[in-house]
Amino acid sequence: MHSNRAESAGGFSLTTARAEIEKENRIFMALVSSGDAAGLADCFTADAKFMSPGAPAVVGRADIQKAMSEILESGITGLDTRVENIYGTADLIATEGELTLFVDGNAVSEEKYIALWKKEDGRWKMFRDIFNSNQPEE
Repeated sequence: MHSNRAESAGGFSLTTARAEIEKENRIFMALVSSGDAAGLADCFTADAKFMSPGAPAVVGRADIQKAMSEILESGITGLDTRVENIYGTADLIATEGELTLFVDGNAVSEEKYIALWKKEDGRWKMFRDIFNSNQPEE
């Protein structure tokens, strides 16, 4: 973990931010498991951009909700995310890590991601999200 000093002069703590973002990731994973596209879209800022593999980027919660619905309709029933590194300030956090997608309890894809987070309504929410597979294209 990148340690931007444990706490800055303004009271910002990267350690605390990491714990808050990991909590948001657990919420996100539960929403995937429950098939809640609207709840997933609410995990993004109002001006967020979602960039998934093989599809154009989508901007804003309404289009992100549609993208999430399509992902869930494709059969994805679970997600596991693991934050490997975190960087940033009180204004913007970047996380990088690994994720696994599941269908009916079976891992179907191992991927990597980068997400940018901003606080909105008192919560860290994804402002930019991009991910892609660790497997070569077929």
